[in-house]
Amino acid sequence: MGSKTRPGLNWLEPVALLLPSGIWLALLLVLPTLVIFELSLVPGIRPGDVVNPSGLDNYALVFQPVYLQVIARSLFFAFGTTIVCLVLGFPVAYWIGQMAPPKWRNLLLLGFVLPLWTSSLLRSYAWITILRPTGVLNTVLTTFGLPPLELLNQSSAVFIGMGYSFLPYMVLILYASVEKLDRRLLEASADLGANPIETFWKVTVPQTMPGIAAGSLLVFISTLGDFVDPELLGGASSMTVSRLIYNQFLGATQNWGFGSSLSMVLIFAVSIAIALLIKYGNPTSQK
Repeated sequence: MGSKTRPGLNWLEPVALLLPSGIWLALLLVLPTLVIFELSLVPGIRPGDVVNPSGLDNYALVFQPVYLQVIARSLFFAFGTTIVCLVLGFPVAYWIGQMAPPKWRNLLLLGFVLPLWTSSLLRSYAWITILRPTGVLNTVLTTFGLPPLELLNQSSAVFIGMGYSFLPYMVLILYASVEKLDRRLLEASADLGANPIETFWKVTVPQTMPGIAAGSLLVFISTLGDFVDPELLGGASSMTVSRLIYNQFLGATQNWGFGSSLSMVLIFAVSIAIALLIKYGNPTSQK
C-alpha cells in the first residue's frame, strides 16, 4: 500500500510547486515595486541622496496640467493603437482561423509573426527609413506625381510604428478564439434569416469576446508603456509617460522621486486594466 499524505500536510505540495516562481516574483517584481513606491514618497531625491519618505508631494506634482497632458497623450496612443490593431487584426485572424486551409494555418501564423524575430529598435529605424521626407514612401509617391507626406515626428508615425509592432500579438490571441468558433451557430443564424452583419455582431463577437478582451488589454498595456516608438518616430511633440519617466531617471532632470511617482501611477493604471479583464473579460463570470 502506498503511503498517504497526512491531512494536515496537504498544503505542502502546492507551496512546494509555487515556491520557486514565488521567490522569482518577489525578487524581480514585488521588491522593486516597493523600492519605487518608497522613492515616490521622497520629494526631489537624486542619486546618492538619503531615502527619507516624507509625503505625497510627488503625486501632487503628477496631476499638474502639463503632466496630465502627457498622461492623456499616452492614453490616446494606447487606445488608438488598440483600436487599430483590433480592426486590422480581427479580419486576418478570422481568415486564418476559419477560411484558410488547415494545413497552411501554422505556416501563415509563422509568416505573420516573423517581424517579432527582429528587435523593436531595428523595426523603428526601418520605419524612419520609410517615413522620412526623403524616404521610401515619399520617393514612391513623387514617382507617381503625388505630393509627399510629412509623417515622421508626428502622431501618425507613432500609430504606424506601434500598430506594426503590436498587431501580431493581437492576431495571435484573436486566432485562438476564432479557431474555436462554432460554425453551427453561424449556419443556424443564416438559416434563421440573419444577414452577415447581424451574424457577426450577435454570434461571432460574443463567442470571441474573451479573445477580443485579452488581445485589447495586452496591446493597451504594451503601448501604454512603449518607449522606443514614441521616442524615435514621434519627436519632441509626442512626449509620453514612459519618455517622461526616462527623463526623470536617466535624463538631465534626475528627479527620481517624481519619476517613481509616475511609475506607480502607470503600475496602478495597468493593475486596474487587469482587474477589469478578470472581472468582465470572461462572459461566464457575469452569469
